Amino acid sequence: MNLDELLAEHAELELKLADPAVHADQNLARTLGRRYAELTPIITAYRELEGVREDLQAARELAPEDQAFAEEAAELAGRIAPLEERLRHLLVPRDPNDGKDIIMEIKAGEGGEESALFAGDLLRMYLRYAERAGWKTEIIDAQHSDLGGYKDVTVAMKGRGADGVWSRLKYEGGVHRVQRVPVTESQGRIHTSAAGVLVYPEAEEVEVQIDPNDLRVDVFRSSGPGGQSVNTTDSAVRITHVPTGVVVSCQNEKSQLQNKESALRILRARLLAIAQEEADAAASAERRSQVRTVDRSERVRTYNFPENRISDHRVGYKAYNLDQVLDGELSAVIQALADAEMAEKLAAHS
Repeated sequence: MNLDELLAEHAELELKLADPAVHADQNLARTLGRRYAELTPIITAYRELEGVREDLQAARELAPEDQAFAEEAAELAGRIAPLEERLRHLLVPRDPNDGKDIIMEIKAGEGGEESALFAGDLLRMYLRYAERAGWKTEIIDAQHSDLGGYKDVTVAMKGRGADGVWSRLKYEGGVHRVQRVPVTESQGRIHTSAAGVLVYPEAEEVEVQIDPNDLRVDVFRSSGPGGQSVNTTDSAVRITHVPTGVVVSCQNEKSQLQNKESALRILRARLLAIAQEEADAAASAERRSQVRTVDRSERVRTYNFPENRISDHRVGYKAYNLDQVLDGELSAVIQALADAEMAEKLAAHS
């Protein structure tokens, strides 16, 4: 889509969003508002560039008569290239999910109890990062371990504006590895264990239609650490989507209905992710970088406690502030990943 088309679309969206009738349909208003928010930075940058170009032309015409205009022309000329580069970055095709909220699952992997404790550390890291970003978080489901970690925990995160939660946390999917002396280690030896992180854009009901006939719903009693029953009623819910074989279980809430609603939220997000990964596979050259960032089997990052080091293996990022990162200071490593993705997209569209 060229700039003229984007300008026309932006103007049309402005008119629609000013119409009270549009806001009677909240889903429509939200969709239009999200697209308007995506286009506004592009339109603003284009108008600023055009304004500087017009001022430069006027200053050059007056420069022979007045030295002040010659100096102004030189200053304006220096602004053109950075503004053009900024607009070029903004015109790179966006990930269509960048404005979306997410559902994140953190699963203990190899390493038993130590892995479950590390999963808890990762959860705290993401919750602190979300808090700094002003996002809302909600733990949808959690299976605790005996020592206070998590065998499996699912959290929803909601942001606002064009740059949604997905635009920042989509890079977190994969295997996260930790190197440290576990609390269960009596000899002081360093162990390596891992936890898996899965990140999905949250799907709205209108995006993923689920046929109730495709679902098998089982109920069971919630269990706590060590597997003991923490509920005397069958409130936990397991939903199997028969066509795909995707299974989701939730036991965080006290009521069966609430657990079913939470399970359906997770199921919709997973089904949307499956559909998008299939589309990515069909157009792998176009969105190769995003496919790689959500590869479930890829070891993406190592957290080395003895050296206070964090290493992201995809972009060669390394820093010695692991304590701060685990406290939610994730911006630098996420920006390194975002910059790498942008560089790849610019190279593909140059």
